[in-house]
Amino acid sequence: MRRMDCNKPITKASSLRWKILRQALIPRSSSCNDDQSEMDAKRISRRTTNGFNLIPSFITDDIGDEGTDGFSVSRRDRRVCYTLPIDGAPKLFLKQRMDDVADLDDFKICNKYDIDNTGLVCHWPSEDVLAYFCLLHSDLFRCKRVIELGSGYGLAGLVVAASTEASEVVITDGNPQVVEYIQHNIAINSKAFGGTRVDSLTLHWNQEEVSNISGSFDLIIASDCTFFKDYHRGLARMVMSLLKKVESSEAIFISPRRGDSLVKFLEEVKANGLHFSVIEEYDAEVWKRHEKFSNGDDSWPGYEKDDCYPLFVRITL
Repeated sequence: MRRMDCNKPITKASSLRWKILRQALIPRSSSCNDDQSEMDAKRISRRTTNGFNLIPSFITDDIGDEGTDGFSVSRRDRRVCYTLPIDGAPKLFLKQRMDDVADLDDFKICNKYDIDNTGLVCHWPSEDVLAYFCLLHSDLFRCKRVIELGSGYGLAGLVVAASTEASEVVITDGNPQVVEYIQHNIAINSKAFGGTRVDSLTLHWNQEEVSNISGSFDLIIASDCTFFKDYHRGLARMVMSLLKKVESSEAIFISPRRGDSLVKFLEEVKANGLHFSVIEEYDAEVWKRHEKFSNGDDSWPGYEKDDCYPLFVRITL
């Protein structure tokens, strides 16, 4: 994975989405010399099947048009079983897109709603780390109202719902397609939640009106949500809006630096009157695996700390 030169201008996310699509549909011309745009597009679309592998998972089946649980499923989807690595924890089953599937409608929806499609691309390594952290620190969530931002398929939020005795978990994403997956995953795992109420919600960070949930949450969690600088201001304002106005409320972000992207987001956090702290070594096992990858372990080729290792960010009022 190459690190982007942060001194070069970065094309807006909406433009890059269409460049990605164009590259997928039109054979590359030997005369093409738009190297910077191509590099930006590769970076914005980059996904990985590698990860920290803190929560073991495997594909249970390739699902047909109708899953065995009665929920409609597309042939381009798969069901993945996640085995939570603590005694007595339930298994979680998530419907996810196949890694190699792209659809023109995905890009149309992204541009219609001014969102990105990263939640549909794959399960991202930082979410695995966030889910693992939540699992090991269940006391933080007990009897609390929790919301996950930019959830993708919802693994971290589902882990909180299934293992921490939170009073309520709301799993959100700005992409309505992604929220359909979240709704499905909540439904097929509902028996694992005990007394925890679990809901999904389409939540765009730049939307003005969130009065029905403003000041409602003890904890916000998010993973790798700070890459797109266009959304930094809205995301910081959303954190400020959603947190309960009490001293104990906080947001936990698990996010790589990605050049100066995380720094720029934290500037917006400060501008909104919030406080933050950043911790590099926050879990012994995560750090151990980071060092293994940094030393050239073949299980994650091209691993780079700046893009791949997620820092722990705590945001408070």
